[in-house]
Amino acid sequence: MEAGSGGAAGCSARTLAACVVGGIVLGASVLALHLAGPVAIPSLPPVDALRRRFRRRRRRPVRVYMDGCFDMMHYGHCNALRQARALGDELIVGVVSDEEIKANKGPPVTPMHERMIMVGAVKWVDDVIPDAPYAITEEFMYKLFNEYNIDYIIHGDDPCLLPDGTDAYALAKKAGRYKQIKRTEGVSTTDIVGTNFALVRVLCCKLYLRRMLLCVRERSSSDAHNHSSLQRQFSSGHGQKIDDGGSGSGTRGPCPDYRIVYIDGAFDLFHAGHVEILRLARELGDFLLVGIHTDQTISSTRGRHRPIMNLHERSLSVLACRYVDEVIIGAPWDVSKDMITTFNISLVVHGTIAENMDFMQDDSNPYAVPMAMGIYHRLESPLDITTSTIIRRIVANHEAYQKRNEKKEASEKKYYESKRFVNGE
Repeated sequence: MEAGSGGAAGCSARTLAACVVGGIVLGASVLALHLAGPVAIPSLPPVDALRRRFRRRRRRPVRVYMDGCFDMMHYGHCNALRQARALGDELIVGVVSDEEIKANKGPPVTPMHERMIMVGAVKWVDDVIPDAPYAITEEFMYKLFNEYNIDYIIHGDDPCLLPDGTDAYALAKKAGRYKQIKRTEGVSTTDIVGTNFALVRVLCCKLYLRRMLLCVRERSSSDAHNHSSLQRQFSSGHGQKIDDGGSGSGTRGPCPDYRIVYIDGAFDLFHAGHVEILRLARELGDFLLVGIHTDQTISSTRGRHRPIMNLHERSLSVLACRYVDEVIIGAPWDVSKDMITTFNISLVVHGTIAENMDFMQDDSNPYAVPMAMGIYHRLESPLDITTSTIIRRIVANHEAYQKRNEKKEASEKKYYESKRFVNGE
């Protein structure tokens, strides 16, 4: 009994000691808080916000795949990629090999490495797969779904038929993993090649005739409205768009301390040479401002047969480039002091490869002011490609491209005869 009583007393003493120590610690803590003054206690985020955050962490991004030849890439291609990207969180693009294009359509105007540069520079593209097959095979579809984690395969509502007349996307449709977008009306590689065929005949006959499209429908009068709508959509994700040297229409511009780099040009038949010089120009500063000359300015400096693409078409191609922050549509030929001040330009650049490099010897040098100010820089062009290079390629393979366009014309006629509404979702 005495031993048990002693044990109980010892336990009570220990408990009492613990309580005393705990009280002292608590009291000291309260006193310290009191002496330190009021302390802000961080509030927890609302329950709904926590739930949304948890769902975002749990949900895997939707990955969509789109492929194509992307030959002589134009704003129609870019708009297709923009629409495809809107159907998912990440856009993976397959670029069809030269060999596959030759087998199914005829020789490409631009080789594989140039087409890869063009596609990779589009601001809606997250990754590029080279040497994609022209038709979606079971093997490639399995690779897309299991290695690249693709959720949906995307294509436009225009026909994509194999030489035997079968649908290149039949397997994807059968698998229930196919989505369709709207085709951009008024432009295609067929249009552009056809325009250059017309140009070839014009030059041979020594006549400057109105540019015409040989292989497909003429561009409709509603094109101006369509271009304006696309400009707004293409400007998304960029800085503001400056139209005709006037006020900006966007909501985000450069910060006052940004180093703004300016480059101008025609950017006709937008090609890999343009993309690479824009990439280098962007690396020289914090913000790349691109001036796009008017049709009249280009015609006066390069001949009445230029430009091939009009001002709005050229602007759309430049706007889609990930290296471009802002554009001046209808930029002046001369870079003036007032222009440099207005746009806070830190550096004016020009490539070593261009259609006309004689301006350096002219009395009316358009870069005389930035040169005098010491803010002109000449960039070594990575690729020896100009708009004339593209035209010469078309001329050199005239017969092959003519046959390709005739085949495309037949499929386009069939497409328009059976065309149905596509909601793009």
